[in-house]
Amino acid sequence: MTGIDTSHPRGLCLTGTMLSDVGRVRAINEDSVAFVVPAAEQTTAERDSLLLVADGMGGHAAGEVASRLAAEIVRRVFFGFEGPAAELLNTAFAAANNAIMEHGQLHPECAGLGTTCTAIAIRGDEAWLAHVGDSRAYLLRGGELTQLSQDQTLVAKMVRDGVITAEEAKHSEHGNIILQALGSTAEIVPEIWQEPLLLAPGDTIVLCSDGLHGLVSDETIADVAGRLSPAEACRTLIEHALNGGGHDNISVGVFRALAALPRAASHAHSTTRPITLPGAGTAPDNRATRQLPAYERQP
Repeated sequence: MTGIDTSHPRGLCLTGTMLSDVGRVRAINEDSVAFVVPAAEQTTAERDSLLLVADGMGGHAAGEVASRLAAEIVRRVFFGFEGPAAELLNTAFAAANNAIMEHGQLHPECAGLGTTCTAIAIRGDEAWLAHVGDSRAYLLRGGELTQLSQDQTLVAKMVRDGVITAEEAKHSEHGNIILQALGSTAEIVPEIWQEPLLLAPGDTIVLCSDGLHGLVSDETIADVAGRLSPAEACRTLIEHALNGGGHDNISVGVFRALAALPRAASHAHSTTRPITLPGAGTAPDNRATRQLPAYERQP
């Protein structure tokens, strides 16, 4: 990863979006995405940001419930309390884990429900990661893509332990076994950064579920996210995954950090609104890409 100039202002502008697609095989989208970013006239020094993707699992649509619970509870806890970002993320993940477990206990038909959850919190020019499962967070800086999260899967552990090679892992029959999921057990150990990553103008953060990174190479992710606007990058990356088979739900978010403009140069109207994708759900095959409930700044 290339170095950055630490003298830049703490406040950054953050622009981006998230999309989720049911894919070509599944009948239900069990992914959830959520994001909160500063309003147009604000910077990340004035308001915290949260970017999140969750990939649910379990029968009888239980995965959809689990991922939505994770997204909603992590968001509510992170913004509902004060404290260091790492502590808030740890509390939020623990609360989400407990809520999902309780739901499973109250609804036996949802046995086996759980969800991955990968979140990035941003304060000023500092970013913190919280992560469980095999969804991913990346940083694109200077054309170089770096995976920020560590896959919590059996094959990834086998690669780290030197049991198999990365190439062998691509063809392993154990590729779908994850080692941790929110809601699967009372004892989870999320990957939570205690020290932040320093962000700089021009940095791009990408979050995605395995329905995308399992079918789209890191090289393609870097090219698309670096070349296109965040919204167009999300649409293009989903198309790549669909063209690769689309056998799972596909979710992706692309967010770009920009240098904050002087206050006098910003004339945008400040407001927050729920977002939807026009035409979602109207495609003849009922497989439209849609933006899930989330919030972004008004253009």
